[in-house]
Amino acid sequence: MQATIDAEQSFKFPVLVGDIGGTNARFALLVDSYAEPKEFPIVQTADYTTIDEAIQSAVLDHTSILPRSVILAVAGPVDGDEIDLTNCDWVVRPKGLITNLGFKDVTVLNDFEAQALAVVSLESEHLEQIGGKREEIIATRVVLGPGTGLGVAGLIRTHKAWVPVPGEGGHIDIGPRSERDYQVFPHIERIEGRVAAEQILCGRGLRNLYVAICAADNVPPVFDTPAAITDAGLDGSNPQAVETLDLFVTYLGRIAGDLALIFMALGGVYLSGGIPQRILSALKAESFRAAFEDKAPHGLIMRDIPIHVITHQLAALSGLSAFARTPSRFEVSTDGRRWHIG
Repeated sequence: MQATIDAEQSFKFPVLVGDIGGTNARFALLVDSYAEPKEFPIVQTADYTTIDEAIQSAVLDHTSILPRSVILAVAGPVDGDEIDLTNCDWVVRPKGLITNLGFKDVTVLNDFEAQALAVVSLESEHLEQIGGKREEIIATRVVLGPGTGLGVAGLIRTHKAWVPVPGEGGHIDIGPRSERDYQVFPHIERIEGRVAAEQILCGRGLRNLYVAICAADNVPPVFDTPAAITDAGLDGSNPQAVETLDLFVTYLGRIAGDLALIFMALGGVYLSGGIPQRILSALKAESFRAAFEDKAPHGLIMRDIPIHVITHQLAALSGLSAFARTPSRFEVSTDGRRWHIG
């Protein structure tokens, strides 16, 4: 049943696309290659035992159109017939989706592959630029997004197509640099002795950072949720929350700059997900861009690299839809990641 179909061959419409994160699952249906995607209400992964149940309840029960092909982007590495999500209890079993729900073809990509596909599919109205050159450069790009976790992907340009490069870059080490960092970092929650970027640069990481700042200041934490900390940081009502937001965007700028150098992403760095959209005003403050560019001896290179905040609410679905319509525009390996009947 495992597919040997090349990704350049067309998908059979109707196509169901799905973005499966640690917290939310989003779906849309493409009737044909020209139709606009029909979007379905966002569902909470915690409300369903399995992805099969979620698709049946959220999609199939609300349309008379049975998708023939399915393209899913999942938050976690795609390896084998049983795909575990990093921050969710669901296990994606493509063969089971075909058997249980009647699909003919299931393709599973990494969620940040979908975000990378979206980077070259979105209109400029869905991109908010922060610094760098204004003109578009057709060159390598990087996407990262703090959300339930920290997702990272590259997007390489060949002579004829875009190649998304998924990975687990959110788990790279992050360390102190400034005097204040050295006061705060001893209080950051660790995983087996190390502080990974995802321990700070995601929703729960924001709270980790806030608690660490409170500990460094020897004051009790007032807020318990990332949303409350963010609100207090944005409105300036709590000094520890204000510093949390400032250090959060500073560390995000450092990591974004590191990734830009690793990929030599002259085509730009793209921030996706709900957190960058919500803290856009903080990202536009000086500390974020300054941290991004502070990469001696390559400050001049960094100064020209644009950063874009993706403001489209369903960017991953947009990327998957573009892939479904014109797979030849992208070089996406589906070896071991596509299953079909026949």
